[in-house]
Amino acid sequence: MKKIMLTAGVMALSLVSAGVNAAVSQEEAARLGQDLTPLGAERAGNADGTIPEWTGGYSRPGEDVNRPQNPFPDDRPLFTITRENLNEHRDRLSPGQIAMFERYDTYRMHVYETRRTAAYPQEIYDIVRRNAENARLIEGGSGLAGFEGYVPFPIPNSGLEVIWNHLTRYRGGAVQRTVGQFPVQANGRYEMVRLREQLVWPEHLEGGRTADDDNILFYFLQEVLAPARLTGTVLLVHDTIDQVKESRRAWLYNAGQRRVRRAPNVAYDGPGTASDGLRTSDGLDIYNGAPDKYEWNLVGKKEMYIPYNNYKLMDPSLRYDDIIKQGHLNPEHIRYELHRVWVVEATVKDGERHIYAQRNFFIDEDTWTASVVDHYDGRGELWRVAEAYNAQFYGSDVPWMAAEALYDLNNGRYIALGLANEESNFINFDITPRRQDFTQQALRRMGIR
Repeated sequence: MKKIMLTAGVMALSLVSAGVNAAVSQEEAARLGQDLTPLGAERAGNADGTIPEWTGGYSRPGEDVNRPQNPFPDDRPLFTITRENLNEHRDRLSPGQIAMFERYDTYRMHVYETRRTAAYPQEIYDIVRRNAENARLIEGGSGLAGFEGYVPFPIPNSGLEVIWNHLTRYRGGAVQRTVGQFPVQANGRYEMVRLREQLVWPEHLEGGRTADDDNILFYFLQEVLAPARLTGTVLLVHDTIDQVKESRRAWLYNAGQRRVRRAPNVAYDGPGTASDGLRTSDGLDIYNGAPDKYEWNLVGKKEMYIPYNNYKLMDPSLRYDDIIKQGHLNPEHIRYELHRVWVVEATVKDGERHIYAQRNFFIDEDTWTASVVDHYDGRGELWRVAEAYNAQFYGSDVPWMAAEALYDLNNGRYIALGLANEESNFINFDITPRRQDFTQQALRRMGIR
């Protein structure tokens, strides 16, 4: 199988194995907010100044909460990477990104000034500091102990710890959004699937966390609103913290059958909802779910061009047809910046199976978002590449994504999720859902109304 190799652009680290991971010392934790940011990134810029110092991020509480406007409208690209000048930039790209240039002569990257906009509420910084001293992996690495809510390992010692940071990163505590999912054919044609989603940590439920939430990481509810043939399909997920004690619970209401069923396939490489076979269940939000199928190797850190501050992709003056193009999203509306990323290589364990035999993750140090992921098949051949189009929802201090996409390098198809340019009710972080909204009974009510 093809393996990612350390290059001049990757800093190797001295690591401990997943079996002996533990919380860091008080002395190490004290670095948070000092030479490290409160989330564990390097506060300082890089040697040549192309990555600046983190100075607190971009925070404007209450401003443009539901659809943030571009705070940098006068920024212009520093340069543009094309197939013609690709060799000048290879060291700061993933193999999957390079393959996109080689496959599509229409593919390009507009690279802008790096702006480290990631900012969080102070209470999240406080939680992460406590996690640094208390959180640890349980035996086997498929769960957490001594953990509060978000980012257990701001000073990670293994690839598995970095992945848990992505899985548990802060996305607002409670959020509802209406977005489009676009399975795009090789000729550029698509039929949009409109989704209404809620993602809620138990602390943000009406009444707060109770004993019933003892092992719950978050609740997720996804309702298909269009097209008509799929309308009424509803997915409910209870994701768990200790996945050895209890694996993810999922139920699906099928409008055609008018019944709620357990959905054990909503995990790993089970098919993603209405994705036309282009996304696995664990490919939503770039990567989610139990990490027990893979061995996780922390390769190091590198400087890399990743999508960042993608406010253009949320511009309501754009139509979906302006963004969805043959082969890939329209590069004229995508912003790339140079950031430091953690490089994590995941390979399927002996005795396990997954359609992706290897995944190489490039995870933004400031937000713990898996920003680029290269996917390899069982032959070790590069198959698909995913990108998260990062954006800071500065009115709520939430770093998340304007959209995400997964490109199939073999057949020219791709899937994009999260665009909401033509939606009147995009995203709301100011919600307090009821606990009963995340039950099987609620699924039945939603499906028949």
